[in-house]
Amino acid sequence: MSSLLVFTSLPDAASAQTLAETLVEQRLAACVSILAPARSVYRWSGRIEAAVEIPLLIKTQAARYAALEAAILSLHPYELPEIVAVPVELGLPAYLAWVDAETEPIPAPC
Repeated sequence: MSSLLVFTSLPDAASAQTLAETLVEQRLAACVSILAPARSVYRWSGRIEAAVEIPLLIKTQAARYAALEAAILSLHPYELPEIVAVPVELGLPAYLAWVDAETEPIPAPC
């Protein structure tokens, strides 16, 4: 399988924690690193804006990206959230195997 690092940013620690826990609980992410607050500067509706945001670094497999994106969109408070996925070219094989195993969907009971 191929792994991805997916980036998004949330407006506060509480929403970052909620999103991180939900993604791991739903097996859409093996791990979500909640990073230190960062100041973002961007253009929005024709104006330069600045905001403190909480970046998330999400580890998942490429096959789960569509479901991950849908989950982020449904839970994210922003009108247009940053969701950027970067393919993992190299990594510790055992770690990448763990990412794959932790993001495999659980089959529904019969």
